[in-house]
Amino acid sequence: MPYTDLTTKNFNEIIDNNEIVIIDFWAEWCAPCKKFSPIFEKAAESNSDISFAKVNTEEQQAIAKYYGVYSVPTVIVIRDGIIVINQEGMLSEAAMDDLINDVKSIDMDKVREDLDKDEEDDA
Repeated sequence: MPYTDLTTKNFNEIIDNNEIVIIDFWAEWCAPCKKFSPIFEKAAESNSDISFAKVNTEEQQAIAKYYGVYSVPTVIVIRDGIIVINQEGMLSEAAMDDLINDVKSIDMDKVREDLDKDEEDDA
């Protein structure tokens, strides 16, 4: 299986031990989720340098609530422990490829610098 089923039991291990984690939040009753699943799985198979995870929002409500996911499908991308993308709705194969390329090209030093500046401004 090219992805991990993310649960409250393995959540911290997956997030803490992978540079990039792409999470698909889905539900069994969701037709767009079912259409997106093969796209997500193909991306996972093609990008072994990235950790892919799926969250069944019906079974893992605590994780969905933690990330504020109220609509499925939703894709959240975490890089170095920081949420860098939160995308609601189904993605096409091309859009998923673009998302992955965008995530790989993010300057995380700049992201951390911007976050530090925002924290200073809020203080």
